[in-house]
Amino acid sequence: MAGFLRVTEIFHSIQGESTWAGMPCTFIRLTGCPLRCTWCDTEYAFFGGERMTLDGIIRHVEEIGTPLVEITGGEPLIHRGAFDLAAALLDRGFTVLVETSGAVDVSPLDPRVHKIMDLKCPGSGEVERNLWSNLDQLTARDEIKFVIRDREDYEWARETIRERGLDAKVRDGSLRALLFSPVWDTLDFRQLAEWVLEDRLPVRYQIQLHKVIWGANVPGV
Repeated sequence: MAGFLRVTEIFHSIQGESTWAGMPCTFIRLTGCPLRCTWCDTEYAFFGGERMTLDGIIRHVEEIGTPLVEITGGEPLIHRGAFDLAAALLDRGFTVLVETSGAVDVSPLDPRVHKIMDLKCPGSGEVERNLWSNLDQLTARDEIKFVIRDREDYEWARETIRERGLDAKVRDGSLRALLFSPVWDTLDFRQLAEWVLEDRLPVRYQIQLHKVIWGANVPGV
């Protein structure tokens, strides 16, 4: 395939988040992000990276041989080539996840992609970057993630779910899942769990499994 992408890392690990958590997965982390979330744990992907051909990336993924692949960042969808890469991997039989900030239009993605899309809470410092039209592009294979820093974030996420009818979409199967994730080392895990249970929210509570296994702020896992 023609074209290049700037890649921070390609690695084989255990999927740490989403409904795919616990599964072996090959990660393609692209370089660059226009957002600066206060809790970001991948700042090393903002700059640098290695310029790789799409063919070279695909060969690397095929050598690893794991059927599940995630394209992430940074924000992968700032790269036009990311859309081509996702489609090419799908054509080769891989299951492809794309993790995106929710600030970039997801509509050009191949419909076979499983989108894991953030909605940025106020505590991220980037709530104004949410591209709400993206909600109309999500399907039964897609997931929305809220990273929760404090009670204000929790209440914002709870009301967003209700006001946007996202709870109904999960219940009728038109959206795969709503994910709540506490900011690591900031929000007490038990506290968030208790809030979710108290309000009986139809969300999947998650802790970043890769950090439990390897520790926080470790690249390549």
